[in-house]
Amino acid sequence: MNAPEKKIGAPMNRVDGRQKVTGAAKYAAEYDLPNMAYAVLVGSTIAKGRLSSIDTKAAERAPGVLAVITHLNAPKAPGAKPAGKDPSQPQTVGSALQVFLDDNIRFNDQPIAVVVADTLERARFAARLVKAQYAPEKHQTNLEANKANAFLPTQAKKNPKSGAADYQRGQVDAYKTGALKLEAEYVIPTEVHHPMELQAITAHWEAPDRLTLYDKTQGTMATRRDFARQWGLPEANVKVIATYVGGAFGNALHSWPHESAAIIAAKVVNRPVKLMLTREQMFTMVGYRPYTWQKIGMSATADGKITAITHESIGQTSTYEEFVEATLGQTKMMYESPNLTTRYRLAALDVGSPIWMRGPGEATGAFALESAMDEMAFLLNLDPLEFRLRNYTNQDPEKNRPWSSKFLKECYQAGAERVGWNKRQLKPGALRDGEWLIGYGMGVGTFGAHRGSSKASAQLLPNGTVLLQSAVTDIGPGTGTAMTQIAADTLGLAPGRIRFEWGNSDFAQAPTQGGSAIVNTVGPAVQEACLALKDKLRELAAGGNSAFASAKKEDVVLADTHLTLTGNPTARAPYTDLVKQAGGTAVTVESKPSGEGQKVSMYSFSVHFAEVRVHELTGEVRVSKLISCADAGTIINEKTAGNQMKGGAVGGIGMALMEHAIIDDRFGRYVTKDLADYHVPVHADSPAVEVFFVNKPDPYVNQLGTKGIGEIATIGVAPAIANAVFNATGKRVRELPITPDKLV
Repeated sequence: MNAPEKKIGAPMNRVDGRQKVTGAAKYAAEYDLPNMAYAVLVGSTIAKGRLSSIDTKAAERAPGVLAVITHLNAPKAPGAKPAGKDPSQPQTVGSALQVFLDDNIRFNDQPIAVVVADTLERARFAARLVKAQYAPEKHQTNLEANKANAFLPTQAKKNPKSGAADYQRGQVDAYKTGALKLEAEYVIPTEVHHPMELQAITAHWEAPDRLTLYDKTQGTMATRRDFARQWGLPEANVKVIATYVGGAFGNALHSWPHESAAIIAAKVVNRPVKLMLTREQMFTMVGYRPYTWQKIGMSATADGKITAITHESIGQTSTYEEFVEATLGQTKMMYESPNLTTRYRLAALDVGSPIWMRGPGEATGAFALESAMDEMAFLLNLDPLEFRLRNYTNQDPEKNRPWSSKFLKECYQAGAERVGWNKRQLKPGALRDGEWLIGYGMGVGTFGAHRGSSKASAQLLPNGTVLLQSAVTDIGPGTGTAMTQIAADTLGLAPGRIRFEWGNSDFAQAPTQGGSAIVNTVGPAVQEACLALKDKLRELAAGGNSAFASAKKEDVVLADTHLTLTGNPTARAPYTDLVKQAGGTAVTVESKPSGEGQKVSMYSFSVHFAEVRVHELTGEVRVSKLISCADAGTIINEKTAGNQMKGGAVGGIGMALMEHAIIDDRFGRYVTKDLADYHVPVHADSPAVEVFFVNKPDPYVNQLGTKGIGEIATIGVAPAIANAVFNATGKRVRELPITPDKLV
C-alpha cells in the first residue's frame, strides 16, 4: 500500500496549477460552441433620465450583424419587472437591473442596447453605430452632498434585530460626556474590483426551455436560481458552468445586467452568444466597494479603558436597489466598551449598484475603528498594542456569548516580534533613515466563521480513483486543492488518487464562494462523503468476505486496486468487483447537508503590522514590512492559505495608498476608467508579506476545526498602514487613499 503523499496542513501544490499555467484551463469567454455569435453592449451617456429615441438602423445594416436589441424589441423574461421607484423596491428576481425593460436611465453606462454579430470585431464596429437621444434629468452622484438625504435601510425598518438596525449597549452617545474623548470622520472612496479575468458569459439556449451558461460567477447554484426564476424555468433546466474563475473579489457574487443581455441575445438569434465586458465597463456594470462616510466618537479613562464608542456610517447605494453591508459589525464586538452606539444609513445615488468587495463592510469599518483606536492610544500616550490588550474581549460583548475560539493575543505577540514593534516610538517622526521617515502601525480584523449547508458526492471508480464532485466554484484560493487534501486525509489515500471536480451547478449542492465560508462548509461535506463511501465499500465487501462484515469502519483501507483491512492484509475485495456489485461504473454516495448552529460566537481574527517609509520631501509612502497574522482555526494547506493572506494584504495596500474611482459629478461619469488612471498595487508597491498562522482548531465551527481566511486577509491592513504613516510623519490621514499630496 502506498502511504499518502500529503495530508491536512501540508503545503501541497495546487491541483489545477498545471492547467492554469499551460493554458488548458477554460474560462467563461474561452468556450467555443458551434455557430457562436458575439455580443457587445452599448451604454448610456447620461446618468439619469429617459431614452427618448434610439436609432439602430445603421448598426442593423452593418456586415455580419444578426440583431440589435433594445427595450423596443427585446423579449421580456417572465420573471423580470422594472425596478421600483426607490431602492427599497428592487427587482425581486434575476439581475440587479434587468435590461431592456423600459426607457429609464438610472446610471451612466447603463446598457441601452446589445449588438449581436457573427464576429466580435463586427459586433464592436456596429455597436459604435447605435445612436441615442435622451431626456436628461438632474442626477446626484456625490455622497458628501447627499448625506442629509440618507435613510435607514428597509431591512432595518422591518427587523429591529437586523445588523443594519441601530444598535445600543449602555447609554446613547455616552462618549460625549467622557473626560478624555476624540471625535473624527473617516472616508473610504469608491473602490472597484479589478480581477485579471474580465466579467464574461457564454449563453446557450439548448432548447426553448433549457439554458446553459458558461459564466464568471462565484456561485453556480445562485446564478442558476436567479435566471431560472427570471425566465420561469425549472432550476433543473438551467445549467451553470464556472470551472475556472480568473479572480473575483466579490464582483461575481451578484447576477448582473450583462448576463441578462447575453441570455436575451441568445434567445433572439437562436445561437450561442458570448459577451465579455471591457475593462472600462468593469467600473460601471459589476459593482464596487461603495463610497462610505464614517464618524467615530470614543472616550476612555486615563488608564486606557474605553468607556464609550459611537460609530456612524453612511454608504452609497443605487436608486433601484438597497445594498447593505456590515460596516459597523467589528465595532460591536471587538473591544470592551460598556456604552456603544451604532447607526447605519444609506444614500441613494444615480450610480450602479455596489456589491461586496473583499472584506465587505468589515474592511471599511475597520479602517475607521482601528484608526480611532490608534488616535485614542496617542491621546493616552499609550502604545497602541497595549491599548488594545487593555480592552481585549474574553467573550462576545454584542451577543453575550463565549467565543468558539480566540487566539488573537498569540497573533499580537507573533506579529509584534516579527515587525520589530519594540523599535516603535510613541512620538511621531522619531525614527528616520536619511530622508526617509520610518513608522510602525497595526490594525485588527475579524470576520464571522460562517458555515452553511452543502453536499458532496463521492465515487470509487474501477481503477481505484476516487472522484468527488461539488457545485462550488474556486475563484483562486485553492478550493479544489483543499478538498483534495481533506479527501486524501479522510480516506488515507495519496492525493494523486483523488480527483475533485467543481464549478458545475449539476453537481452536489454547494454555496456561493464568498464570506470565507467555503472550507468551513464544503470541507465537512467532502469529509462526510468520503466516510460514507468507505462505509458503503465495507458493506459491499462484506457480501463476499465475512472479515469485512465484522470490521470497524476505521479499519477499512483503500489500497491501489482493492479494499483491505488494517491488520488483515489477506482480506481483499477488488474494486472492479465492488463496482459490479453496486450495479454501475462506480460506487457512488452523497453526503447529507451540513450546517451550523452552535450557541457560541464564531469568528476568525487577524492582526496586521506595517512598517512604512515616508519620504519627507515628496510624501512618497513605501510599505517596507507587512506582517499578517491569523487565528483561522485549522490550516488545511499552508501554501494556499499563505497565498490567501498575502493576496489580501496586497489588496489592503491598494486600499490604503492608491485605489480611488473618481466620478466627475457634472456628468455622473467615471474619469478613472482604466488601469492607467485607477491604480492597483504592483510588485514594486508590495513587500514580501510575512504570514503567521496560530493553526489551532476551532472545536465548534466544524469537525475539521477551520474558521476561514479570505476576508481577514484584507480587513485591518489599510488602518495598519495609515497608523504607520502617522507614526512616521505625525500627519493623520482620515480619507483614503493616502497619496503624497496629503502628506507634503
